[in-house]
Amino acid sequence: MVSEDINIKNKMKRKQIFAQIKDQQNKERHKMRRQRAKEERENPELKEARLAQNVPNTIESMRVYDESIKHEVEGEEDVLMKFFNMEGAPPKILLTTNVNARKVAYEFANVLIEVLPNVTFVKRKFGYKLKEIVQFCTNRNYTDLVIINEDKKKVTGLTFIHLPEGPTFYFKLSSYVEVEKITGHGRPTSHIPELILNNFQTRLGKTVGRLFQSIFPQNPDIEGRQVITLHNQRDYIFFRRHRYVFRNEEKVGLQELGPQFTLKLKRLQSGIKEETEWEHKPEMDKEKKKFYI
Repeated sequence: MVSEDINIKNKMKRKQIFAQIKDQQNKERHKMRRQRAKEERENPELKEARLAQNVPNTIESMRVYDESIKHEVEGEEDVLMKFFNMEGAPPKILLTTNVNARKVAYEFANVLIEVLPNVTFVKRKFGYKLKEIVQFCTNRNYTDLVIINEDKKKVTGLTFIHLPEGPTFYFKLSSYVEVEKITGHGRPTSHIPELILNNFQTRLGKTVGRLFQSIFPQNPDIEGRQVITLHNQRDYIFFRRHRYVFRNEEKVGLQELGPQFTLKLKRLQSGIKEETEWEHKPEMDKEKKKFYI
């Protein structure tokens, strides 16, 4: 009947027949669903079996397997292990900007000062090279250097340098939401937050995770009930900060403290911006099912 209807030359008649066919198909589908719901009410195991088989395919489920997810690499050395071997020594961070930074960079610096514990902000002066800044930090026992990158009155990235010997990480920053624009946000306290890292699976991802672990102290103040979450999904790292809210003995909620932003790793270099170990290239975006972190 459908093949005959396609050959109907009268437009109005063709639309009428097509509507009748669609209406009949909808009735049959609804009838089938009612019958299936009745059978599943009588036998709940049928619904469980149907839902177990009806699993949609996602980009994550079709992810291209990466051999570095579970297997250790021979001779692999954790370049950040020196920090974790320093018993009880908290991280000490120096925060600065690129040369000739605009107002937005300093506003974002004020936000990071509240987020990062034990951080000192130093205004970037013209004429000082990166090597000189690193030497300045090393002489004063800083463990990390964080540089805010600003371009055309917009914060575009963050550079993390682990001292004294690197490595250097450059992240692109996007989707920044100020604290004031978050509905119902709370006010953060000076307590050291708990750090949660999600989905850093590959060898590169574990290196990135170790970077964030080295920035935050390993002894959070539980009484502050503050938590920072870095969630990796499809190589985008989502930053969120919350506070646990205990409503009663059984229910626990979350109050967002802000800010919100997204990081994407663009480059990993050994040492202080020396040899490039990994760099994101445009052709990597062609394969949607392959992730690197």
